[in-house]
Amino acid sequence: MSLNPENSTVMQSMANHFPAMHCNARPFILAAGTLLLFWFAPDQLAADAPADPFHTLIDEIWETRLREAPLFATSTGDHRYNDRLPAVSEADCARRHGARLAHLQRLKKIDRQKLAPGDQINYDILLRQLQDKIAEFKFQTHLVPITQRSGFHLDFPELSNNVPLDSVKDFENYIARLRAFGTMADGHVELLRAAISAEQMLPAIVLVGWEQALDAQIVERPEQSLLFDPCRIFPRSVPESAQERLRAEVREAISSSVVPGYRRFREFLENEYVPQARGSIGASALPRGREFYRHRVRKFTTLDLTPEEVHGIGLIEVERIRAEMDKIIEGVDFAGDFSAFTNFLREDPRFYAKSKKELLQEVSLALKRMDGKLPELFGHLPRMPYGLREVPEYIAPRTTAAYYERASGDGTRAGFYYMNTFNLESRPLYTVEALSFHEAVPGHHLQLALQQEIEDLPPFRRYASFTSYIEGWALYAERLGSEVGFYEDPYSDFGRLTMEIWRACRLVVDTGIHYFGWTREQAIEYLRNNSALSLHNIRAEVDRYISWPGQALAYKIGEMKIRELRALAEGQLGELFCLRAFHDTVLASGSVPLDVLEGRIHAWINEVELSQP
Repeated sequence: MSLNPENSTVMQSMANHFPAMHCNARPFILAAGTLLLFWFAPDQLAADAPADPFHTLIDEIWETRLREAPLFATSTGDHRYNDRLPAVSEADCARRHGARLAHLQRLKKIDRQKLAPGDQINYDILLRQLQDKIAEFKFQTHLVPITQRSGFHLDFPELSNNVPLDSVKDFENYIARLRAFGTMADGHVELLRAAISAEQMLPAIVLVGWEQALDAQIVERPEQSLLFDPCRIFPRSVPESAQERLRAEVREAISSSVVPGYRRFREFLENEYVPQARGSIGASALPRGREFYRHRVRKFTTLDLTPEEVHGIGLIEVERIRAEMDKIIEGVDFAGDFSAFTNFLREDPRFYAKSKKELLQEVSLALKRMDGKLPELFGHLPRMPYGLREVPEYIAPRTTAAYYERASGDGTRAGFYYMNTFNLESRPLYTVEALSFHEAVPGHHLQLALQQEIEDLPPFRRYASFTSYIEGWALYAERLGSEVGFYEDPYSDFGRLTMEIWRACRLVVDTGIHYFGWTREQAIEYLRNNSALSLHNIRAEVDRYISWPGQALAYKIGEMKIRELRALAEGQLGELFCLRAFHDTVLASGSVPLDVLEGRIHAWINEVELSQP
C-alpha cells in the first residue's frame, strides 16, 4: 500500500484499510489516514533521498541479523543464505555481542530529535532491542540455548516444513543444511559445557524425559528420519533425472551428519550436562539471579514494573476472575465448591474428544465460524491464510497444548496453528474456542500476518517480536469471541475464564518461582486451585515457567494494557468510538512496546476528535 500523499490512490487505500462501518465512518477514514501518514510516511518519503546515518544503520543491523541467522532469513523470504545454518560457539556469541555494542554506539551518536516522527519511534524501538540483547549477553543467556520445549534439537526435524523445496537448487541447499547439522550440534555442546562452568545450567526437573525427543532422531536407516520425507515424493518441478542423486545425498547427509550429531549431543547431555543440572528452580539462584529476573520482568512486559508489582497485579486479577467463574458455577446449579467443579470438568468424559480426529474437527469448526465473524471486528484482514497441524509426536508429551508458527515472509508458506493431540484426556473441549482464537484468529495468525504485510515499515519492525504486545493481543483476542456470539455454552465460557485466569496465575507463579522462592509443588497447587486446566497441562506449564523466566508475564500484562486503552478510547470518544477502527489502529504498527502502543492510541483518539466539525 502506498502512503505517498501525492499518490491519487491514497484515499482509496485508506478506505480499503478502514472500510465503512456502522458508525460515523468517514471521519474515521480521514483520521486513520492522517495518523498512518504520521506513523509510516517518513520511510516512504525518504525512499529516494540520499542515505542518512540512521537509515544506513537500520539497514546494516538488518543485514547483520539475516547473515547471522540464516534460518530466520529464509523465513522472511530472503533466500541468500538458504544453504547455511547459524554459526554456534562462544566466539560467535561474543562476536555478535561486539557487533551490537558497535551498533548501539553509532545509534547513540544520532540526534533523535532531528529525526522525523516516525523515525523517532523506529529509533526508540531499535534502542530497546539493542539494549535488551546486550544485557542478556551479560547475564549469559546465550549459555542456555535450549529448554525442554525449544531449541535447535527440537526445531531441526521440522526443517522441511520451513524451507523452500521446489527446485534442484532448493534440495541442494537443504542437503547443505543437513550436512552442517553436526557442526551446529557440536557448537551447542560447547555452549552448554561453558554453562556448566558458569553455573548457568537448566534445572534438573525440566530435563526429566529429555531423551525422547533426541532418540526419535537417532534412526538406524535414513528413511526413518522425518528429514527424509521430502524425498518420498518430489515436486514436479524437480526433474526425474536429478531425483535419485538428491535422494542419495539426503540419505548420506542424514547418516553422516544428522544422526551422528544427535548422538553426540545425546551422549553429552547424558554424561555431562544432565548429571550436573541444578537442583534449584528459580532464576534468583543463578549468579546475579535477582538482578537478572528484574531485567526479565522489564524485558517481557516492556514496562518499568518490579517483580513485587507484577505479583500484586496477578493476585488482584486472579481474585476478579475467580468471582466470575463462581457465578458460572452457581448458574449451572452445581452442588459443590470450586474445587469439586474443576475436578468434575477434569474427569467427566463428555468434555473430552474420543479421538484425535474429533478434537481437530472441533478446532476446525470453531475457527471456521470465527472466520465469518472477523469483518465485524476488523476493517482490514490479512491476505495470508492459515492451516491446522498436529504437534509432532516427538515433542508432544513435553510441550504445551498448542502453538502458532508464523507464515513465511515471501508468501510461499501459510501460518500454521499446531494442536497437541497427545493424551486426549488432558485436552478439554471446553477450552477449544478460547485456545483456537488465541493461536489462530483473531489472535496470533491475524496479528502476525498483518504485521508482515505492512510494507511501509522497515524490515526490523515487520519482524519485531515484543512478547507483551503479541501475546497480550492473543489473550485479548480470546475475549473477543464473547462479543461475536461464542462461549454460549456455560462450560465453554468457564473454559474461556480458565484460560484467562491461567494467564493471571502466571503473574503470581512466575514471580513466585523466580523471585520469592516458591517450590514447583507450590506453583502446581496454585494453578490447580484456581483453574480447570488438566494436571498434565499444569505440570507442563509450570516446567515451562521454570525454564523460561519472565516470558509468562507478558500475556496478562499486555492484555490488560490493550483493554485499558480500549476503555480509555471508549470513554473519551463516546459515540465516535468504532471498534473496528480501534482494532485496526492497534494492529497497524505491528509489534511494539506497550508504551509505544499507548502513545499510538492517544494520537488516534486526538485525530478522531480533531476530525469532527
